[in-house]
Amino acid sequence: MGKLLSMMAAAVFAVSMLAGGTTAQAEDCNRGTLDARYCDRDYNQTADLPLDDSKWVDPDTIIFSYTPVEDPAVYAKVWDGFINHMAEVTGKKVVFFPVQSYAAQYEAMRSGRLHIAGVNTGGNPVAVSCAGMVPFAMMASTDGSFGYEMEIIVPADSPITSPGDLKGKTLAFTSPTSNSGFKAPSAILKSDFGLIADEDFKTAFSGKHDNSVLGVANKDYEAAAIANSVMKRMVDRGVIDPATIRSIYKSQTFPTTGYGHAHDLHPEVVAKIKQAFFTFDWEGSALQAEFKKEGSFIGIHHKSDWNVIRKIDAANGVTYDCK
Repeated sequence: MGKLLSMMAAAVFAVSMLAGGTTAQAEDCNRGTLDARYCDRDYNQTADLPLDDSKWVDPDTIIFSYTPVEDPAVYAKVWDGFINHMAEVTGKKVVFFPVQSYAAQYEAMRSGRLHIAGVNTGGNPVAVSCAGMVPFAMMASTDGSFGYEMEIIVPADSPITSPGDLKGKTLAFTSPTSNSGFKAPSAILKSDFGLIADEDFKTAFSGKHDNSVLGVANKDYEAAAIANSVMKRMVDRGVIDPATIRSIYKSQTFPTTGYGHAHDLHPEVVAKIKQAFFTFDWEGSALQAEFKKEGSFIGIHHKSDWNVIRKIDAANGVTYDCK
């Protein structure tokens, strides 16, 4: 576990180094877990808008990114209708920016090159603390239900039938910042099954949930911890045959990808962005075709909705140090 937590710290540290460190003279204010360049005066655990309105950002082009996926080109098409809707609502040009890694996504927002981002569940606290992201929306079904579960999957013909059988085997994680791809399974395997990563079982990192699912389906991995929402979309698209994989564990429901804006965006721009999210018509859209269980965006509050994720991080000894 110590080795994996060191990797987590290194990933967060890399975000800080890529962005060039913190401001020379930081304001004396409450921050909580936030980096020194941000303030949390209202104690809601997200970065506040700068007091100096000359630092508010009003971009001619709004840059939007979705969490890293196996084929970014596919998702550029999936989000195209939504991008056009946001352009109409905001009166600005909106561009979809594909990212290849979580660290690249955080660094882009921290450095001012990304204005809106859909960040994976486990990465939200890191993006909030190190990149100043302010989460405000999440996908939900038309009845208001939301979320996904972490599942541990194995090849269908594997002799592994329960998490306890992972002892001496290799388990694929996705990345150190992923909730279902690293944090949650690490905490659950340790607390519920007495299995410690790199002591009781070997580990590998695939980089993305898509890679982990494909790796199990193709028998490249003995087992993998994944977000079942990603797996279900891959099945729906015909990327994998569900008969090739089998689940041996399913967790409680977690919040899904959180969508947030850069903390220093002009409040009028933020209002228009939120309007675009909450007025988008899902019926017949490419988003609905891809995210079949979803039918709306709902508002979220990082302090309360991500409390369970921060507890998992605490159980793993993870902190959000950005320097």
